[in-house]
Amino acid sequence: MPFKQYIRRHLYRWHRIASLIIALPVLLWAVSGFMHPLMTNIRPQVATQRLMAPVIDTSKIKISLAAALQKNHMDTFRSFRLVAMNDNWFYQVQLPGSKVLKYYSADNGKLLPQGDELYARYLAKQFLEGDEQAAAVAKAGKMLVALKPEPLPDGSTTDAAEALSGDHDCCTSTMAAIMNNSKGAKVNGVTFIEQFDKEYKYVNRYLPAYRVSFDRADGIRIYVETAQDRFAFATDNNRYAFDTFFALFHTLSWLDVLGKGKHVVEIGIMALAMFTTVMGLYIFFTTKSKKPNGNLTVRARRIHRITSLSASLFTLLFTFSGAFHAWEKLQPDTRRLYETATRFSATQAAPDWQKLHAAVGEGKLITNVSLVNMPGGPYWQVFHKGLQPVEKKAAPAGGKDLMKSMNVPPPNTLYIQAADYTVLPSGEQQYARYLATTFSGRQADKILSVTPITRFAGEYGFVNKRLPVWKVGYAENSKERYYVETGSGKLAALVNDNDLAEGYSFALFHKHHFMDWGGKTLRDISTMFWAFMQVLMVGVGLWFWMKVLRRPKAAR
Repeated sequence: MPFKQYIRRHLYRWHRIASLIIALPVLLWAVSGFMHPLMTNIRPQVATQRLMAPVIDTSKIKISLAAALQKNHMDTFRSFRLVAMNDNWFYQVQLPGSKVLKYYSADNGKLLPQGDELYARYLAKQFLEGDEQAAAVAKAGKMLVALKPEPLPDGSTTDAAEALSGDHDCCTSTMAAIMNNSKGAKVNGVTFIEQFDKEYKYVNRYLPAYRVSFDRADGIRIYVETAQDRFAFATDNNRYAFDTFFALFHTLSWLDVLGKGKHVVEIGIMALAMFTTVMGLYIFFTTKSKKPNGNLTVRARRIHRITSLSASLFTLLFTFSGAFHAWEKLQPDTRRLYETATRFSATQAAPDWQKLHAAVGEGKLITNVSLVNMPGGPYWQVFHKGLQPVEKKAAPAGGKDLMKSMNVPPPNTLYIQAADYTVLPSGEQQYARYLATTFSGRQADKILSVTPITRFAGEYGFVNKRLPVWKVGYAENSKERYYVETGSGKLAALVNDNDLAEGYSFALFHKHHFMDWGGKTLRDISTMFWAFMQVLMVGVGLWFWMKVLRRPKAAR
């Protein structure tokens, strides 16, 4: 037997065996990949994913945070800002060693019992049903007589009961108004989330967070990050079923018990799929198919050859980018470890509101204040907006749906020296440089560029979740870039030129971002069409194999 004929015969055999091995994994990946765009488009409907920042009413701030902390026997804190509930203002404070935020009344300094859970309820209702919920809570607070709120979801009702037994000040009225708010869907439960799980996955990024469940037929759950008033994720029974299917058959969650070994298995299967595809292409270009002439088996083989040729390019693209992505996952994602470890004395938290307003200037309204450390001492981090009128139901700048708009407005933030109330020039940029210097351990003079990022695009995609951020670039370590979020003092992403190949291969070859010129809908259609072609290719191949298998051995 000629050597070339011998190799071809054995190549057919190897190709058939390899095809049977990878047929089921590829079929499951293709079906779940086909369904993924559908899953992203049948998300639970919420009123908004971004809330308008209220203007601080300084007439309701009758006690400084310094006095409130002293009243509650607290000497230090990590961070603070102001939040409004039931038309009352509270200091939201992160204390050292605690992940649960504390809330102290700006009216009398009292601690709001279970304040973080209450605020999670308050935010989730607004995300689900709109800003009208804030008005509903305020109305409920004004109508409050002696209503006893339902128990808090963690069962810790003692503090709530004690609070309600006293005078109805801002804390008790706020608690009762939120707990007794009957407008819209009823809250079934609130759960504090410290770790990602099978429903709230790592891709959602924000921790800690709260899961707020609602009494609705669809079983909707809203995840919120109270520290930044952020919508994190929404799911319902249908979305959860889709997510579970996708996790089982596309990301192979049933292999999670293997740890990083799961990615090794994925890489092995995808490498075999690539090898099989290349063998199939070789066979296609070195052989000729017979004419059917009414023979169903020959006809099936011909259809399979044509289908496989059409789909093979995208088979290679899907499997290569998937294997590359799995390879990158062998390296741990450490971005959660980077955040500022500031600690302030309680006596430092007493801003002079008149001086702050003077420093911010006329025509600007303060929407929040925090305290940050930088070289030169602590600075007031002041968020503000203009005086222009806003329609009652106007969407926040950048759009209500971040997944669709993919952008937010640039930050309006000033940094004011706490000692003399002078404004730091280019304060946002200076703080971004300070964060990157802290995270990288490099000197400030090593920074090459500092760029504001207000849109998900290129190497900083939607998967990173945080906006707005600043990109701080270095020459070292393959032009390393730190994407830092000044609003939270956290690292949003860390990339360098070595990461670009994987990032772009996954975005372009796996998620079809080369179709971005036509918008999300056209990109989804492209993904679904070529995923369906994989299903068709494998399906025809299996049908053909079973047809041949039924024939007598001598006739195969």
